[in-house]
Amino acid sequence: MSRDVREIVREEQWMRPRILEALASGPLTVPEIAAAIGRPADEAMFWVMGMRKYGYLHELKEKTGDGYFRYETPAGSAS
Repeated sequence: MSRDVREIVREEQWMRPRILEALASGPLTVPEIAAAIGRPADEAMFWVMGMRKYGYLHELKEKTGDGYFRYETPAGSAS
């Protein structure tokens, strides 16, 4: 990681709308989210975990073939 963690975490408020927009088309993995917003996967992981902690999104129980969880917004869930 080339940037300070505090700097990455501070950007969550600006990345949140972009991540939610990417998830509007359906559940995505962290690498897929990173590609959709044009940022490194290690940075996207911080934002996704923060958003998960505060209920903006959650992971699906099944992992992909590569071992990643997919994330979606609570409104996108089937439950």
